[in-house]
Amino acid sequence: MTDAPIAAATAQILNAERNPAQKPVVKTFFDEATFTASHVVHDPETKAAAVVDSVLDYDAASGRTCYDSAQKIVDYVRAEGLKVEWQLETHAHADHLSAAPWLQEQISGKLGIGADIIRVQEVFGKIFNAGTRFARDGSQFDHLFRDGDQFQIGNLKATALHVPGHTPADMAFVIGDAAFIGDTLFMPDYGTARADFPGGDARMLFHSIRRLLTLPEQTRLFLCHDYKAPGRTEFAWETTVGAERAHNVHVHDGVAEEDFVSMRTKRDSTLSLPNLIMPSVQINMRGGHMPEPEENGVSYIKIPVNKL
Repeated sequence: MTDAPIAAATAQILNAERNPAQKPVVKTFFDEATFTASHVVHDPETKAAAVVDSVLDYDAASGRTCYDSAQKIVDYVRAEGLKVEWQLETHAHADHLSAAPWLQEQISGKLGIGADIIRVQEVFGKIFNAGTRFARDGSQFDHLFRDGDQFQIGNLKATALHVPGHTPADMAFVIGDAAFIGDTLFMPDYGTARADFPGGDARMLFHSIRRLLTLPEQTRLFLCHDYKAPGRTEFAWETTVGAERAHNVHVHDGVAEEDFVSMRTKRDSTLSLPNLIMPSVQINMRGGHMPEPEENGVSYIKIPVNKL
């Protein structure tokens, strides 16, 4: 059976190779505190843009937030005269808080995420005992993308691809000849994302990765994180399908599904939870908004004891 969404994305990428106007400009902002790469992607002709996976600065010791990282994005957007149409989230991150609501106030853009965010909201709504006032229908977002959805950023064609495994709701956004793939793959020398969070699945992750790696070899891949593999001195967040197929240490061409699942399962069992998982998931499942203030006007983040 033909994979129609991949076929559409492939045609889009090949067209971009022939038509330079379909090649987006990408500017990346790296937050070393959370090892997160946020991307601003724009159409060079119309200046229409999208922000992918923004970061809200959060100090865990004090519970304070600030907008220093997000302000860099605002400054760039304004300096370049960009018109932000989308604030895109590849998934509900467990390692940093989203700055999307604040960025919407500053530079606009509809907030979009994968439609299976409702599954994440169901699971973590129970874990954090969020109560009945927390809607589990994705209504905190302006748009829920489904596999194969096509949209525009100015004149740039874009396709949403569902790539679950790290979480149930992971989406990759193929924009022109560039794919923003969240936490599916890392740089070839570092490997792949974990799959042990609630709703994660190593076997599903393998199939999602192989799906992405059927895109043309020249496809530019923009990652959400980099942790610098041993021996590498610089952070990196851009690679290609061809480089991943040839050199990814976990899932290069020839790696069997069972071997990958065994490796990923064993590796994940040794990993600690991300430092910011408690605040991140509670905020990000709400579209980047804080929990509703209590009677004293203060928002609180819960830490379930002996649950995760």
